[in-house]
Amino acid sequence: MTDHTQLGRPETTRPASDATHGAGPQGRNRPTEPGARGRTTIADGVVAKIAGLAARDVPGVQSMGGGFTRGMGAVRERVPGAGSQSVASGVKVEVGEVQTAVDLSIIIEYGFSIVELTGDVRTEVIAAIERMTGLDVVEVNIMVSDVKLPDEEEEQQVPERRVA
Repeated sequence: MTDHTQLGRPETTRPASDATHGAGPQGRNRPTEPGARGRTTIADGVVAKIAGLAARDVPGVQSMGGGFTRGMGAVRERVPGAGSQSVASGVKVEVGEVQTAVDLSIIIEYGFSIVELTGDVRTEVIAAIERMTGLDVVEVNIMVSDVKLPDEEEEQQVPERRVA
């Protein structure tokens, strides 16, 4: 998790009369900067979800995760009440106090330039994380784990026959 208070804003110098609100209860002055009134902590899972959603929104990204991750997601989808695949699937993050690093595993659609697509994914992920969290994204590493071919059909689930 990260402890993130000031979102990288430059400090400004103000005259003493502008630096505080009027006297509060019992004559205490309160600082005007919101960061001086508490801390904001951002969990690793939050950053991973932001990265996963941003990457999935890029045209040409078919899905996220490698073979094992997708296999576990398929098993989870078949279990009643377990929900669908996590938006953070295929995403690993390391979050510090003011910086973060992201590792993505993606599956792309055939026909897209891997270099251009990964550049677009990197740009979108960095923009989303920095805009929503204020963290500085130091790197986004992308592993293309597979290419979805046009003639590959999704595995169709055959309904099981039940004997009454």
